[in-house]
Amino acid sequence: MKLRKIYIPVVILLACVASVYAQDWPQYLGPVRNSTSPQKGILRSWPENGPEVLWTVGMGRGNGGPVIKEGKVYLLDRDDQVGDNLRCFDLSSGKELWNFAYDAPGSVRFPGSRSVPALDGNYVYSCGHNGDLYCIDINTHKPVWNKNVWTDFGGGEIPRWAITQCPLVYGDLLIVASQAPQAGVVAYEKLTGDVQWTTPSLGNEGYVSPTIIKVGGKDHVVMITASSFGHGSPASGGKVVGIDPLTGKILWEYTNWQCIIPVPAAFDAGENRVLITGGYEAGAAMLKIERKADGSYGVTELYKNVDFGAHTKPPVLYNGFFYAQYSTNERRDGMVCMSMDGQVIWKTGRSPGFNKGSMILADGLILATDGDKTLYLIEPDPSAFMPLASANLLEIATDLAERERYGNQNWAPMALADGKLLIRDQSRLMCVRVAK
Repeated sequence: MKLRKIYIPVVILLACVASVYAQDWPQYLGPVRNSTSPQKGILRSWPENGPEVLWTVGMGRGNGGPVIKEGKVYLLDRDDQVGDNLRCFDLSSGKELWNFAYDAPGSVRFPGSRSVPALDGNYVYSCGHNGDLYCIDINTHKPVWNKNVWTDFGGGEIPRWAITQCPLVYGDLLIVASQAPQAGVVAYEKLTGDVQWTTPSLGNEGYVSPTIIKVGGKDHVVMITASSFGHGSPASGGKVVGIDPLTGKILWEYTNWQCIIPVPAAFDAGENRVLITGGYEAGAAMLKIERKADGSYGVTELYKNVDFGAHTKPPVLYNGFFYAQYSTNERRDGMVCMSMDGQVIWKTGRSPGFNKGSMILADGLILATDGDKTLYLIEPDPSAFMPLASANLLEIATDLAERERYGNQNWAPMALADGKLLIRDQSRLMCVRVAK
């Protein structure tokens, strides 16, 4: 009887703690890396001037997104003339609590930050523009260890659009895609930085971060690599691989995927299926991964569809339908809806246009930036595009020539926790109330 009296409050306490922690946004694309939040009570309408903006803070240029844990916000900011700067803010007020900066000068087209940190325990992990990987103690604000994911494995000049890696915490490991000549994907011991395993080079470097896909109840790290540009001939050399997260062993490989500049991570479509999306006319491919009698894995291509894709982020999935932003250098399809079996249902095209923005699925609704200046509240519906509200919250680019060629470049991933949506443009991070 005494055990029972003790046990019940502990269970209740643990449930409450789990509920609080479930509201965090600890990594790229959220709690399970699929742009989906457990947040409830999302407001289904906004005032005429848009949702309430709680605070804004100044940022350098770039597209690196925030993460959130226990009321604190972390974002890797950047000044190309100096280096990277991991900044920590109070979620309620926007007050900057501390920062950790290090030298990492250099500039590429589309300057500034471009990755999302990962939070785990008392540590925040970030990978910068030049490949600098840091583990920083969130209590002391000092680095525990640091490596370089590019030069440590034979990388020379950094890739055309710099290093774009959003670290993945898996158990005791921190996994990133080095994509260097001597290592494709690397797993570090997360507390020491010691290398636990590496894969061989997987091919040309791209801008995809690894993700976890369930195959027969087992976790596979899935990584996508770039094809060659072709130079007048068909693109070649791209691939998708499944990797054992504990050993680095390559479990399966798919080579009928050619995207010259891959950015979106693989998406777990359930039932051992993996959806791959890309820009540059790559479109989408649905794969089925199955374990054979001998323990090896086979890959079946269920379909490909060039009319559904994504330039910078994977789609969201709701009630058996995928929603993605498919405006690229070659297309202006806007937001696109596709069924699980690969049938494109509708496209918004240029009205409204969606171009490299960010989306979060929460409480049966989609919060989406359009890559330009507008935040949308959308009811996902396969029958038609169903916007419930919109507001022009993001600032436009100040360089007119650049804006005419590339748009406003407000492409950063968003984050959502405690009813607060974090969005950044090219000069500010803002916090917007989107839930009761």
